[in-house]
Amino acid sequence: MPLITSAGIGSGLDLESIIQATVDAENVPKMNAFAKKDKSLEVEISSIGEIKSALSKLQDTIKKLADPDNFNKRIANITQPTSDDGDLVSVTPTKDITPGNFKIEVLALAQGSRATSNDAVPPLFSSTDDVVTASGGTLSFAAGDKSFDLTLDAGATLADLRDAINDSDDNFGVTANIINTGTESKLVLTSSVSGAGNDLVITNDNAELDNVSTDANGGASGSGGIGITAGNEAKSAVIKVDGIEITNDTNTFKDAVQDMTITAKRESVDGETAKLAVSYDRESVTTLIDEFIANYNNAIGQLGLQSRVGKPLNSDATIRTLSSQMVNMLSKNLTDAGPFTSIFDIGLGVDKKGYLEKSSLVRSLNTAMDENFDNIGKAFAGENGVAKQFESFLDNYVSSKGILKQREDNLNTQVTDLEDDVLKHEFRMTELEGRLRKQYAGLDVLLAQMQSTQQYLGAQLASLPGFTKNKS
Repeated sequence: MPLITSAGIGSGLDLESIIQATVDAENVPKMNAFAKKDKSLEVEISSIGEIKSALSKLQDTIKKLADPDNFNKRIANITQPTSDDGDLVSVTPTKDITPGNFKIEVLALAQGSRATSNDAVPPLFSSTDDVVTASGGTLSFAAGDKSFDLTLDAGATLADLRDAINDSDDNFGVTANIINTGTESKLVLTSSVSGAGNDLVITNDNAELDNVSTDANGGASGSGGIGITAGNEAKSAVIKVDGIEITNDTNTFKDAVQDMTITAKRESVDGETAKLAVSYDRESVTTLIDEFIANYNNAIGQLGLQSRVGKPLNSDATIRTLSSQMVNMLSKNLTDAGPFTSIFDIGLGVDKKGYLEKSSLVRSLNTAMDENFDNIGKAFAGENGVAKQFESFLDNYVSSKGILKQREDNLNTQVTDLEDDVLKHEFRMTELEGRLRKQYAGLDVLLAQMQSTQQYLGAQLASLPGFTKNKS
């Protein structure tokens, strides 16, 4: 018997509508329930996500507040002398420097030595192609505690020597140049090693190299072909800080003022000074506290928003507990923070809605900074400080194993399970429709056969003699 795929074709009855109505009666209520449950889960996941995101932002700020270095920064404000010659000094304070005011004068800048071929008749070298050693040899360069050796091949020229010095991997800072006067070629060597007594010294192991050494072979100091003239010696830098003279080999003075680096840029003209004021970096601390207030209030706002009437987290026990703990965290007692026994002592307060704000009921933040700046850092970043306590509290909620993460995981598992339930239900509905079609297909065929039999019998009866068809 052929399968009737469109129900009702054989019988003429609207069996398709009957099948569809039967399936819908089973399917529609269940699918609506699935859709409602899915929407509820997604809204709850979104709400948990918003709260978790707000707490994570607060946690990022708390990590900064828990770092004592963020309260130990110092700023150095320099007032340079009025001059077209540029800045006199630059300074870099460390977090340990004691705030104060200083006047800095630069008496002398450090410089390295400069050695040049001596004047001689005839000239030592008339051309860069002149050979400095016929048999080769080694030159030793030294300045202060730095040195390097350079070995020359036989037949090396003045130009070869220049290039060998400049290309040496061991070179500590000697630069070689050749100046051509028109009648001779002068070798000029500049050392970067500064500081009085750190003049460049060049010795050799072959008397042929005396013309390019400061000391002749055999230890004759100063009798080589290269010399350092007056004014070209290595010099130390000298500065005055509040009238106290300080000497250093380089222009960078580390700890001339304890925990601060001063770099001399140029020499003072007519005793001019740069004025330096070192102070606590109050602005960065204020910015950090403002960030804390903003992110704390954002978290409180999200907790209120996501738990209001009509929201899936309304009356949620976890959210109620979290909201209560957030406020209680601000009331924790502080220890080892000087006069500050709570966060409210440093100029913060909580309004009627639970939002954090700057307040002056006890003292203002500015007053707290004026009177006890160091203790503000302890109030936040101390072992029992606000930030330290907040860190563990927030970690309990937003870490990879925290309460909100577990809540998200549970909700996502429910979504996955719901998707599986939908697939199983759809399979059952497909099976139901298949059974109904099979059942109604048999009925459709039976009715079609009965109609065919009826038509046949009617035709046979109509052909009998005396049979009169009812015309009514």
